[in-house]
Amino acid sequence: METKLLVTLTDAAAAKVKAMMVQEGKEGYALRFGVVTGGCAGLSYELKFQKNPYDNDIVFEQKGLKVIVNQESVEFIKGIEIDYVDTLRESGFKYRNPNAKSSCGCGTSFS
Repeated sequence: METKLLVTLTDAAAAKVKAMMVQEGKEGYALRFGVVTGGCAGLSYELKFQKNPYDNDIVFEQKGLKVIVNQESVEFIKGIEIDYVDTLRESGFKYRNPNAKSSCGCGTSFS
């Protein structure tokens, strides 16, 4: 599988993740990204820090970060771009997912 096409982090998203790792004392951890059931549209994105991958995880490096994705999330997130915005109107991670049929106003839930 071409992992560079699986998840793309913008420079802003990578910088924010690195800053959060330092702030939370998680340097050396990986960024786990995937989907979980729930949210107002059926599925929600999940971002968290994790020390080591599980046996069936896909692991790759991007912009100086180790990224972990579980196999079950691949069909829902392949080709996604994760950005970070910080403006007067909004602040947070934004997901541009070519696989989402619909999404809701919160921006973190899709189907």
